[in-house]
Amino acid sequence: MIALMFILLAALTLLGMPIAFATGVSSLIFLLYQGIPLNVLSQNIVSGIDSFTIFSVPFFYLAGELMNFSGITDRIIDMAKALVGHMRGGLAQVNILASVFFAGISGSATADTAALGSILIPAMKKEGYDADFSAAITAASSLIGPIIPPSIGLVLYGVLAQQPVGKLLAAGILPGFVIAISQMVFTHYYSIRKNYPTSPRATFKQARRAILRGTPALMMPIIVVVGILSGMFTPTEAAAVAVLYGFFMGAVVYREASLRTTWSLLANVALNSIKVLLIIAFASMFSWVVTRAQVPTTVLNALLQLSSNRYVLLGLITLFVFIMGLFMIPSAIQVVVTPILVPIILKLGIDPIHFGVLLVFTTGIGSITPPVGVCLSLAAEIADTSYKDLVKTMIPIYIPMLIATLIIAYVPWISTFIPDYFLK
Repeated sequence: MIALMFILLAALTLLGMPIAFATGVSSLIFLLYQGIPLNVLSQNIVSGIDSFTIFSVPFFYLAGELMNFSGITDRIIDMAKALVGHMRGGLAQVNILASVFFAGISGSATADTAALGSILIPAMKKEGYDADFSAAITAASSLIGPIIPPSIGLVLYGVLAQQPVGKLLAAGILPGFVIAISQMVFTHYYSIRKNYPTSPRATFKQARRAILRGTPALMMPIIVVVGILSGMFTPTEAAAVAVLYGFFMGAVVYREASLRTTWSLLANVALNSIKVLLIIAFASMFSWVVTRAQVPTTVLNALLQLSSNRYVLLGLITLFVFIMGLFMIPSAIQVVVTPILVPIILKLGIDPIHFGVLLVFTTGIGSITPPVGVCLSLAAEIADTSYKDLVKTMIPIYIPMLIATLIIAYVPWISTFIPDYFLK
């Protein structure tokens, strides 16, 4: 019966049913077949979102929207240009560094692609960069967004895996820089081969002005990270403080927020939050079903038939998640695999905090990989280039993505150092 449940889940997802309802329907069929009282369904759904930590999701969404409406994108790009614009492939390097800065505000790959891509892709094309490469590096660098805190993906994993969200957010900091550095090194050599231009080095006065204008925008992720690491805030309290800071910046400092825009973004935040909360609610039911059916034990036994080496098994699990990412959105993959894989990695002696970062990054690669490739489609549209040509250009960029994946997977202290040191 459990096999039929997963087949039904896959079929409903491929047919376009939202993952929350697909998991709910699949779980309901299992309960009916097993003759389990349906009040179990409602109890698990309610308990799934009856958590103070989950309140951080709408707060982080709202904080990011407030900062986006405050017109910070130009300031972030100017600061990145002052710091790395003089390097070979200057605007491409700016694109990557801007994604690092923007990640601490949006926490979303699609938001990164849309906000930064709408400005940088036309600018790169104007300076002589190929349209395909401009779109490709924008899409690739957007993967930094779901890793560096605040990260909705890490919050979702923390709730599903019942792991401390504060540690997970802290764990994403160094891996985010690993991803950025791998892309910047690749971009340097690729730009030399393509003879892409550099921008003039910013004068001290220009750099100081750009940094001063951009620093207030970067204070929000600093507040979140420092507040959590110092023990001053819980993740939810840090998110609430970030909202206050975002509103202050938009209404008082940048003066670009108004009652009309605030109402509009509140509606947008409500819709996005409801989607995530529904996913978590039905995922709780799905997790209960998976545990009752002893799916993790069955999968673990199957994996142990292939190898008893935990490093080999970690590679196989990562490959499995990556393949799923080719066909499903990241949140859907997390909902399906987290209740199955977390018990397995615990038995293998793999740190669940480290695994959470790896899982979020690996599922995110699907956003820049066909056939789904949400960020690829968005970048292609902004660059006015064909999806097919963009995919061809992406092929060499997958090399630094692979290197970053291997480093994050097999050098676990990169993920665990900060949470272990500051959040003991």
